[in-house]
Amino acid sequence: MTTDAGRCPINFDHYDHALQDDPYPTYARLRDEAPLYHNEEHDFWVMSRHADLHKAFRTDDTFSNKMGVSLDPSAWNESAYLVTSFLGMDPPDQTRLRKLVSRGFTPKRVADLEPRIREISDQYLDAAVARGSFDWIGDFAGKFPMDVISEMLGVPVSDRDEVRTYADLLVVREDGLRDVPPAGFEAAGWLFGYYAELIADRKANPSDDLVSALINAEDEGQRMTDQELTAFLFLMVVAGNETTTKLLGNAVANISKHPEQRAAVFADASLVEPWIEETLRFEASSQLLARLTVKDFTVDGVTCPAGSKLMFNIGAANHDHEVFTDAESFDIRRDKAELAKHIAFGGGRHFCLGANLARLEAKIALERLVEKCSSIEVNGEPQRFYSANVRGYASLPVQTTAR
Repeated sequence: MTTDAGRCPINFDHYDHALQDDPYPTYARLRDEAPLYHNEEHDFWVMSRHADLHKAFRTDDTFSNKMGVSLDPSAWNESAYLVTSFLGMDPPDQTRLRKLVSRGFTPKRVADLEPRIREISDQYLDAAVARGSFDWIGDFAGKFPMDVISEMLGVPVSDRDEVRTYADLLVVREDGLRDVPPAGFEAAGWLFGYYAELIADRKANPSDDLVSALINAEDEGQRMTDQELTAFLFLMVVAGNETTTKLLGNAVANISKHPEQRAAVFADASLVEPWIEETLRFEASSQLLARLTVKDFTVDGVTCPAGSKLMFNIGAANHDHEVFTDAESFDIRRDKAELAKHIAFGGGRHFCLGANLARLEAKIALERLVEKCSSIEVNGEPQRFYSANVRGYASLPVQTTAR
């Protein structure tokens, strides 16, 4: 598909590993030439401009979540809520369940966990920095967020390595495969069984962890069912683990490409927060979210019919030159008012419930890195993590200089 004579047709397929290696030139063409793009071969649509997505996130009567947020064939169905919790629901069900979850997953609970998050970060970071050369993903960013989630849920320390191993298998997509691989299905089954047992144990032996809080959460006489509890814990594995791992990897990979900015942030820890926000804008962990269209809608004269599969292209919207100055450049000194417009955490009623936790984890991890080291640089060949929705690294070899 193309709108400019003489140019190659746009071919956007989010399962294509070659595209995932560098999607941003294609994103630019989508915004400029086909802001409402149709992949005719696989029959899905893509919306890429910031203004269109900002509005769409808040237009519930046109864009539905009832089929889930992934176009994986095994995930795109009316039972998506069994895996993605309220991300696979529309109001009023989404409103009811999110209110119940919010009773347990409170800002205070996140804030109270900060000292323990710091301890977990130091546990992995100290060991890695002592070696000097290590894999930022394998030795730190791939372990730290999942352990924070496990700490919050009350998963015993003895189980955390196994839980992390299965969690890592959930979102990997093999080249040429347009669905969850067999290992992913096996991992999902294991995790559902594990969390069902954890819920049963907390009902018999209440604790002060999030699982116990969710079991007891009540709103207007309603509580979460065991099925809803399990689905939310499963969602935490993906939304609370993989996306933060990718945020930390993307932060280090991008700052390493800009020595002047790297020197500035390692000299001034107050730049850690804008470093995080610019990473979220420049290379959002969650690049694409699916929706079902329940009404026809039109962008620039092109109409997407009701009943279509649609992708919200967050990665493209966060590079929109209509919103962000020099949008293709990574700049930790970007104007704060501009940074505040990124949509890495979505928007509207489905704005990411864990945004505060993700930001806190990243802030603690990167501040501790800056405190312990005078620099970090990529020292080897990174390996990209291939996924239908998530963007980041599977491996990022680095060299640090301890203070």
